Amino acid sequence: MASTSQPLRGKRACKKIFWAVFPHACFILSLVIYAFLGALMFSHIEGNRKVNLSEEYRKFLQNLWYISRNLSDNMTENEEIFKDKIHALLNAAERDWFVNPKDIWTFFGSLFFCCTVFTTVGYGNTYPVTRIGKYLCMLYALFGIPLMFLVLTDMGDILATVLSKSYNEFKKLQSKILASKLCSGSTYNKGDELKSRAQSKVVINEPLTIMELLKIQPDVKRKPTKYRNAEIFEMLIARENEHTKLARNKSIERWSSCPELDRGKTMSRVIENFDKIGKQLEKFDVPIVLMVLVIFVYISCAAAILPNWETRLDFQEAFYFCFITLTTIGFGDTQLEHPKFFLFFSLYIIIGMEIVFIAFKLGQDRLIGLYKKVISFCGEKKMPSKKIYPK
Repeated sequence: MASTSQPLRGKRACKKIFWAVFPHACFILSLVIYAFLGALMFSHIEGNRKVNLSEEYRKFLQNLWYISRNLSDNMTENEEIFKDKIHALLNAAERDWFVNPKDIWTFFGSLFFCCTVFTTVGYGNTYPVTRIGKYLCMLYALFGIPLMFLVLTDMGDILATVLSKSYNEFKKLQSKILASKLCSGSTYNKGDELKSRAQSKVVINEPLTIMELLKIQPDVKRKPTKYRNAEIFEMLIARENEHTKLARNKSIERWSSCPELDRGKTMSRVIENFDKIGKQLEKFDVPIVLMVLVIFVYISCAAAILPNWETRLDFQEAFYFCFITLTTIGFGDTQLEHPKFFLFFSLYIIIGMEIVFIAFKLGQDRLIGLYKKVISFCGEKKMPSKKIYPK
C-alpha cells in the first residue's frame, strides 16, 4: 500500500504545482504569441509596401544639385552655405526616401516594434507609414497594452512575494543576531526563561480555550454553576467540531474516488488563482530606499552588458537608455544598431518594468499616506475648540 500511495502523492503534487503555475504561464505565453503574430502582420504590411517617389523628393534632389554646383574652393564660404541652405534642406527630407522598407520591417525589426508598442515605450524611430498599418497599430495597442499590464501585475505579485519574504527573513535574522548579543551580555534565570517561553507559546501560537479562559476569571471560581454551564457549552462545541470533521472526511473520500469531482476542485483552484492577481502588491510593504537600490543595481548590470553589442554606447549612455526604456518614456534619441540582439534582452525589459512598477506603486502608497497625514493635521488645526460653559 505504501509503495502505491507514494506515486499517487507524487502525481497529486505535480498536478498542484501545474495548476498553480498555469495562470502565470498562460499570461506570458499569450503575450509571446501576441508579439509574434504582430511581428508577422507588420512585416508583411509595412515591409512589402511600394515606395512612391513624390514630387517633393525630386525637388529635394534638384535643390541639392544646385547647391553642389555653387560650392567653391573656399571652406569658410562652404560652411556658410551648409549652415544656411543644406541644413534646412536636410531637415525637410523624409527618412522614407533613403531607406528600403524591407531592411527596416524584417521579422526581428517588426517584433522589436511590437514590443515597443504594447510596453508603451515607443522610441519613434520605427513607425508605420501606410494607412492600414496605422489603423492596425491602434487596434494592436488597444488589446496589447492591457495584456502587458496584466502580465506586469501577475509577475509583480511574484516579485513582491519574493522581495517581501526575503526582506522579512532578513529582519528575522537581524532580530536573532540582536537577541543573541543581548543574551550574551546578560544572564537569565532558567525558571523565568521557561515561564516566559510558556507564556509566549500560549499568547502567540495556541489561543486559549473557553475552559482555560473561564478558569482564569475569579468569578467562575466562586460560582460552580457557571463552571458547569461552561463545561456543557464546551462539550457541545466539541461535538459540533467532530460532525464537521466527519463531513469533511466524507467529502474528501468522494473527491478522491470520483475523478469528476477532482476536476471540479482543480478548476475552482485555478479560478481562485486568477482571482488572486494583484493581491500581493496590495500587501507589499518594503522600504522605498531598498526598492530604489534594487532598481539602481538592476539598471547598472544592464548598462555594463549592453555596450558589448551596441558599440556606440558607453556605460553612462546605456544607463540612460535603460532608465528611459524601463520607465516607458522612450524619447528615441538613443537608437540601437542591433535591435534583434536587444530582443533577447526582452525578458530583462519585462522584469525591469515590473520592478519599476512595484516601486511606483510603493511610492504611490507612501504619497497617499503622506497626504492623509497632512489633511488630518490641517483638519485638526482648523477644528474649533469646544467651549465649556459653567452650569
